Amino acid sequence: MPVPITPHATAVEPWRQNVRGGTIDDRTLREVRVSLPPPIADLDLQVPPALAADAENALRHLAVLDATHGRELASLSTLLLRAESVASSKIEQVEASMDDYARALHGNRSNASATSMVASTRALDDLISSVTDGSPILLDRILRAHGVLMADDPSEAPYAGRLRDMQNWIGGSDHSPRGAWYVPPPARLVEPGLRDLLTFANRDDVPVLTQAAVSHAQFESIHPFTDGNGRIGRALINTVLRRRRATSRIVVPLASAIVVRRQDYFDALGAYRAGDVAPLLASFTRGTTIAALESATTAERLVALPPLWEERAGYPRRGSATARLLENLLDVPVLSADDAQTHLGGAASSTYAAIGRLHETGIIRPLTTRSRNQVWIAADVADELEDLGVRIGAAAVDSLRP
Repeated sequence: MPVPITPHATAVEPWRQNVRGGTIDDRTLREVRVSLPPPIADLDLQVPPALAADAENALRHLAVLDATHGRELASLSTLLLRAESVASSKIEQVEASMDDYARALHGNRSNASATSMVASTRALDDLISSVTDGSPILLDRILRAHGVLMADDPSEAPYAGRLRDMQNWIGGSDHSPRGAWYVPPPARLVEPGLRDLLTFANRDDVPVLTQAAVSHAQFESIHPFTDGNGRIGRALINTVLRRRRATSRIVVPLASAIVVRRQDYFDALGAYRAGDVAPLLASFTRGTTIAALESATTAERLVALPPLWEERAGYPRRGSATARLLENLLDVPVLSADDAQTHLGGAASSTYAAIGRLHETGIIRPLTTRSRNQVWIAADVADELEDLGVRIGAAAVDSLRP
C-alpha cells in the first residue's frame, strides 16, 4: 500500500553557462525545469499497519543489538563507522579495499578512493557525535561535517562546508542541466528548505524509521552541496537514529544493504519525489533489520578473537609486550610500530619482537612496504569487516527474491 505525501512540484528557472563547454545545446540552454520539494516540517504520514509493524520490529532488532552487544561495540564503534563509510562511498562508485582504507586511515594518501572513505568516516562520526547527548541536529553541524568530508578534495575544497550558490543537477550532460534526470531546487531555496527539513528531523512525535527515511530523502532532494550530498545524506540517517536514542553506542551499516541494489535505492527516492514514501520506508525497514542482525554476528565474532589470538601467539606471558599488544588489538586494529611503542613503553626491542611474533603467527599483516614505521592491521578484524558488508548485501538481495 502507498504512503502518500505531497509530490514535488516543478518550476522553470533561467539558466546560463558560467563555464563554457559541451555542445552548442549546452551553451545555448536558457532555462531549466527544477524540482521543488514541498515543506515537511509538519508532515503527518499515515503508514499502513503492516509496514508500521515491520518498522517497529526493525527498531527492536536495533535495541537488542545495543543491549546485547553495546558494551563490546562501544569500543568497536569506529569499526562500524568504517563499515558504513565504505559501503556509503560505494554508492557513489568510490571503492577501495579494506587494506587501502586502513592505509589511508593512517595517513597514506596514495589511494584517492580510500582517502575519500576516511573523510566520510570522520564526517559521519562528527555529525553523529553532535547529537549523542540528545541535542538537536543543527545546520551548523551539517556544514561542519561537509567541511570535514570535502576538505581534502582538490576540486571541491573551496565549497567544503558551504551551501551551494549555484544550480546543480544529477545525470545528463556534464556542462548543463540538459537531459538531467533530476534537477534540485534553485540555490535561493536551499537554506530555507534545510531549515524546514531539520524542524521535521528534530521532532519527537514521528516514528523513528519514518523520520530517518523522510529526512534522508528530503535532504537528497534538496541536494544542498556541490558534491558529497549522498554521503552526508546517509550520515543523516544514523544521526536521526542516535538523536531519537534508537541507538546509543552503535552505528548501523545501513548503506551496506542499500549499495547492493543501487537502482532500487534511486527508484525509491524517485517514488518519494512522486508522492509515495512506502518503497523508501520498506527499504529502510528491511535494511535496518538485516544490518542489525549481521552486525550482531560480527560483534560476536570479534569478541571471540582475543582468546584465539592468545592461543596462536603461544599464550604469551602475562604482562609481556606481546600479551599487552594483544589486549589492545581489538580496540586499535590498525597501528604503526611507533603507536605500539608509545602504548607499551619500555625497550623498543621488546616492541619490535612482539610485532614480529604477531606477524609470524598471522595475527597482524603489514599494510606498507617501507622498512621504518611500518603500519599493521589485525588480519581477522579486517577480514570480518569486509565480510560484514558482503553478508549484509547478500541478505538484502535474498530478501527481495520472490
